[in-house]
Amino acid sequence: MMPDTEQPRPATAPDRPILQRDGLQRDGRPLRVMQLMAGAAHGGAEAFFDRLAIAFHRAGIEQAIAVRPHEERMAKLRAAGLDPKGLRFGRHADLKTWWTLRRMVKRFRPDIVLTWMNRATAACPSGDFVHVARLGGYYDLRHYRGADHLVGNTRDIVAYLRRKGVPADRSHYVPNFVDATPLPAEPRARWGTPEDAPLILGLGRLHPNKGFDVLIRAVAQVPRAHLWIAGVGSLEDDLRELARSLGITDRVSFLGWRADVAALYAAADVFVCSSRHEPLGNIVLEAWAHHVPVVAAASQGPSELIAHGVNGLLVPVDNDAAMAASIETVLRETALRETMVAGGRATYEGHFTEAAVVRAYADLFARILPTR
Repeated sequence: MMPDTEQPRPATAPDRPILQRDGLQRDGRPLRVMQLMAGAAHGGAEAFFDRLAIAFHRAGIEQAIAVRPHEERMAKLRAAGLDPKGLRFGRHADLKTWWTLRRMVKRFRPDIVLTWMNRATAACPSGDFVHVARLGGYYDLRHYRGADHLVGNTRDIVAYLRRKGVPADRSHYVPNFVDATPLPAEPRARWGTPEDAPLILGLGRLHPNKGFDVLIRAVAQVPRAHLWIAGVGSLEDDLRELARSLGITDRVSFLGWRADVAALYAAADVFVCSSRHEPLGNIVLEAWAHHVPVVAAASQGPSELIAHGVNGLLVPVDNDAAMAASIETVLRETALRETMVAGGRATYEGHFTEAAVVRAYADLFARILPTR
């Protein structure tokens, strides 16, 4: 299925916010958006938060930002011209975070407060603003009772919200976007990978949900194929042992956490999303943006994104034999591979660019902000 965003509705009334060349405007001034992110140092939602905050800044939206004080994130936001506030976002007794957020609201006077995931949403103080909570998964909605509107980054998440009783006029679909900026390919020799070997790429936390055990078993069935896994997590030792037990230690490389994923896509022949559970799949969007064919387990997000044979191939979850067969098909069939690469790039350009997603948020804000 080809996904699309909710269609923007033009804001025609003079007291509604409109997106102008110099940013989203309200009452003749830039819109004020306060963003709260209490996530980890690394992760898909955290990386998208960075991209969206910087994109909003480029669009002319005024922002106040509070994040946990992970230095890499704060340095990145500062380099883009933002001024993030570092807060602990502890549990219920973290009065310092709560009082600091109250002061930020009073001084900044936001039109919108956009919160990310459970902890930041629960920590949001009350005030004269519209509270929008963004969800990238099927979270417990008890943490979201204080939000005025909920945004899901897939249609299936929005359907989940509505099944849980959130009205349609308070639950909205806005997807993620990814960065398509290319980088020079990561040298294969750095990881002992022959130049003529088929190179399979996997990205993500080394967690059971990501299914890297299935991917390693699949690669063991593809002659001469090498596998790069970029990510960190508690399962690394177990995955290394699995590769050893299958006799493919020399064909599996663990690259650790990488911020320069464009260099990895540039080196790869096939990208595989092996996740057992994947609400969206930013990694699929990234592969499309970087012209890499995709094979994915048919978990929630990839199943929503991928039209089988058009912009990727879907295989049953937890089926290493089917995954191996699909990888071999992509490597062998040039015409299919070219069709998938072109289809993936077209899907990305139509729905998941920075401009498309910022426009979708702007349209959402225009609809939900009250008239003056």
